[in-house]
This record gives sequence, C-alpha cells and structure tokens, in this order.
Amino acid sequence: MFSFFSPQALHFGRGQAAQTATLAAGFGTHVLIVHGSNAARAAWLVEDCRAAGLSVTTQSCGSEPSLPALEAALARVSADRPDVVVALGGGSVIDFAKALAALIPCAGAPLDYLEGVGGGKPLDRAPLPMIALPTTAGTGAEVTKNAVIAVPEHGVKVSLRDARMIPDIAIVDAGLMQGAPRRVTLAAGLDAVTQVIEPYLSIKATPMTDALCQAAIPKGLAALRAVVEQDAAEAWDDMAWVSTCGGLALANAGLGAVHGFAGVLGGQTGAPHGEICGALLPAVLASHLDKAEAGTPVHARLMWVLGLIDSAFNIENGAGITALRDWSRQMGLRTLAEMGLNPEDHAEAARLSAGASSMKGTPFALTQDELIAILRA
Repeated sequence: MFSFFSPQALHFGRGQAAQTATLAAGFGTHVLIVHGSNAARAAWLVEDCRAAGLSVTTQSCGSEPSLPALEAALARVSADRPDVVVALGGGSVIDFAKALAALIPCAGAPLDYLEGVGGGKPLDRAPLPMIALPTTAGTGAEVTKNAVIAVPEHGVKVSLRDARMIPDIAIVDAGLMQGAPRRVTLAAGLDAVTQVIEPYLSIKATPMTDALCQAAIPKGLAALRAVVEQDAAEAWDDMAWVSTCGGLALANAGLGAVHGFAGVLGGQTGAPHGEICGALLPAVLASHLDKAEAGTPVHARLMWVLGLIDSAFNIENGAGITALRDWSRQMGLRTLAEMGLNPEDHAEAARLSAGASSMKGTPFALTQDELIAILRA
C-alpha cells in the first residue's frame, strides 16, 4: 500500500517553455515571476506574460533561500497578492517560489511552519497556484513537496513541507538548461544521480518509485560525463528527465544519508547543495557496501547500482565508487574540507545529521562513529 504525489501536469521537452504565459493566464491576471540573480535571463518570460495580458511582479532569488530573505520577500509581494507564481531558475529559485506560494496565503510567520527549528505547523491554507521551469538538471524541485530554507541563526537548512506545495504545472525544457557553467552542471548532475539512487535504496521505496529509479539510474550515470565534459544536447535531454524522475521519487520514497547530511552541512558551510551531495555520495555508498549482507534485497539493489557506476566509468571489480569520486574531483568538485567543514566539526555535524528527516529513509542505521567516518572519507 502506498500513495504517490505529483504535479497536475508535466510538460517535458525542448520548446515546452513557450507555453508558460498561456498556462499562467489560466490561473488569473496577475503573475509573480521568481527568477535568479540575473533578471535579464527572465526577460523573455516577463515579455511573454505581458503580451498575454498579464500584470507582472518580479522577485529575485540570488542565492540559496534563507529565512531572512523569505521574510523580506513576503513583506514585499504579499500586499499585491498574485494569482499565480511562476519560478524560472535552479532548485534554489524554485524552492524560494514554492515557499512564497505557500506562505502568502498563511496568517502566521514563516518560522511557524518550518520543520526542526520552527513550529512545524501545517499550512493554514492551500498554496497559491504555481508553475515551475527548472534551468538546471539536478534537484527535481519542480515536482517535490518541500522547500529547503536556510536558517542562519541556527546554522542549518530545514524544510517547509506540505503535499500541496508540489507545483501545479512543471515545465521541463532542456533548452533552458544547456550551456550552464561546468561547476553548476557538475553539482546539479551529481545531485540528480544521487536523487534517483537514494530513493531506490530507501526503506520507503514503492513499486512506483522503483519503476522511476530503475529507468533513471542507468540513464543518469550514462549522461553525467557527457553533460559535464561535452555539454552534449542529447545527454542534457536525458539528464533533465533523470532530474524530474528523482524529484518524483524522493517526494514519494524519501532519500537517505547523503541528503541527511546535506541540510546540516549546507547550513554550516554555505556550500551549494549539489556539490555537498556529490562529495558525499561515494562515501555513503562505500559505507552501505560495508554494512549490506549478501543475499538481502538491499544488497541486491546496492550491487546493481554499483555495477552501473562501474560500467559508466568502464571499470570492473567494484572500483566505480573510487572512479566516480576521482572523476568528480578532476572536474572541479571540492572536498568537504575545501567547502569549509573542518575535522573538528565532524562530531557535531554527525550528531545534527542523525536527526535529519532524510535519514529516515537510509537502509542502514548509522552510529555516530559511522557518520563521522563518512565525513572523514
């Protein structure tokens, strides 16, 4: 028995972004467009919406969402309430837009609804309608039910979460993604791959999420090197699909230790989420391999994943984990230490990560010492 949550509509493929204004007009006449730090990249969408007869308010999101930035944006846009929120950007932009769409109708302060450090209250009212257009192939935020928000006062990232926060419409157009800087493509691609591997190994996996992950894991591993090294168009199409599959899978089956760490480490270091996930994935998979008992279902799943990693790097005998780590470093991925996590911080980071919501999906209970060992690796 299981439930499955997804957008009402998913439009996938190059050229699909052209219908955004028409779809937005179906929700009303006033649109709030949330974009990244460079407003010029959203100019085409603003023009399309105005040409469709919509009034437009814009809101930038120049970095990963934080509670102070969210509070400031709510104060700015709530007075002239939009009919629909449209997000154009990476996972951070989409999360910021999801949080705005969720909280504009609510009476309480944002902290009242945040998990962990906040009140964790359910939303008072349904979120505003929302359309999400990702410009990176990584987080799958266009189909997930949460928004990750940094709370600087506590040095952590936590979620605002509600099944109704899944965008009404997701438009996944690889034409909006191709050509990103290598560091962005690398981090996003590693995040996308992680987000189809962890739900597949999760104790909350379902037949629906298994179907998504079994199709997406080999395609994602095959596309990873091509998008990073060659900026290949066909590989971008594949990775865009893998990212969306990962979002659907994690929204319904949860994640694991990589993401259990990522929220804490992101809050402590300020490093990009995808880069943290990329650094952690090989170490977490190696830890799982040490704990998996031959003949168990999770061992079979893990060995299948590791075999695909071997194949992606043309390696045999289980050395793919090392090859993935080494290739990521060669492409520019930093270690956790280079991101700002000092060895003396490992124990506290492990302690905080043990209680993260994503840890609930991990296939093996991890002790404090095992968590520290992953960070050291």
